[in-house]
Amino acid sequence: MRVEFLGCPMDILTMDETVDLARRSMRDRTSVRHVALNVAKLVNMRFDPVLASDVVTSDLVSIDGMGIVFAARALGVKVNERVTGIDLFLNLMSVCGTEGFRPYLLGGTDRVVRQAAAEIARMNSSISFAGVRDGYFTSEQEAQVVGEIRRSGADCLFIGMPTPRKERFLATHKDLLGVPFIMGVGGSFDIVAGKTNRAPARLQAFGLEWLYRIYQEPRRMWWRYAKTNTIFAVLILEAIAVRMISRRRHDGYVSSK
Repeated sequence: MRVEFLGCPMDILTMDETVDLARRSMRDRTSVRHVALNVAKLVNMRFDPVLASDVVTSDLVSIDGMGIVFAARALGVKVNERVTGIDLFLNLMSVCGTEGFRPYLLGGTDRVVRQAAAEIARMNSSISFAGVRDGYFTSEQEAQVVGEIRRSGADCLFIGMPTPRKERFLATHKDLLGVPFIMGVGGSFDIVAGKTNRAPARLQAFGLEWLYRIYQEPRRMWWRYAKTNTIFAVLILEAIAVRMISRRRHDGYVSSK
């Protein structure tokens, strides 16, 4: 089910439903462009119209961040679970291993993406990669990279690049890549390769993964999260206030009749 949340579409699906949708895409060779939505991306969309367009025009927008889950529930949107990018990625790697689909990994340094591929192969011994390539290429080399991916015959493509670069790459080249299911996975390659650690489960449950990121990379992350979290809190408070005023007006109108 697709709903709108603060001007952004979201698909209210479980992990199993999302995996099944991706499986059907690969099996039937039908195009699905996936985007994982978190607080930072939602906030940045308000200041970056190109990013906003890339997200809004995606075929599947999953709820990645607990902040989005909590806020959506506060605004009356029923969300039973979130579909984190890295968990979806790992689940789909398992599907590829058991059902013979061939993934292509693009992004990160050459060392990181190859370590990630090796770890995935260790977890899924029967998996066969269509390709593995680092994300350090210039805009002049993009056509060459797109051609390599197309010729690989990949069933799915996972891009480990930062926002908004991965969303722009997918939106720009989606019709040229020739890959049914395409998805940005952010820093998932770093986690799978062991370069960075994922937040403990308890912090994930309370939506405090951002705090763990600050702990790991304080100089780079503290201002980013301070800014986006503050803006998001203001947006939610405004939306809640508007909802309460609208409800009171409705109740007053009904009672006066």
